[in-house]
Amino acid sequence: MVPISYYLGLSAALFICGIAGFLLKRNIITIFMSIELMLNAVNLSFVAFAAQLHNLAGQVFVFFVMVVAAAEAAVGLAIIIAVYRTRNTLNVDQVDLLKL
Repeated sequence: MVPISYYLGLSAALFICGIAGFLLKRNIITIFMSIELMLNAVNLSFVAFAAQLHNLAGQVFVFFVMVVAAAEAAVGLAIIIAVYRTRNTLNVDQVDLLKL
């Protein structure tokens, strides 16, 4: 049996990688992937606690987070494609939606 601290350590490492990618990268796609990485880190901790406590509530939360992440992926990618078509760049520093 693997201790819960290993799962939580891995979850924290994934979340920190997601935060670093979100704060340091300037490409919209990598920022989007960093947000998804943070959501997966939270899902891992939910599942770890659900397994440790023998409770299904954590797995229900994971299901809802996955549904929200899927909706975010669909809407987010559509917005990213629309921004790229109008601005011809994915760099967040060069995208200024208030100016044409």
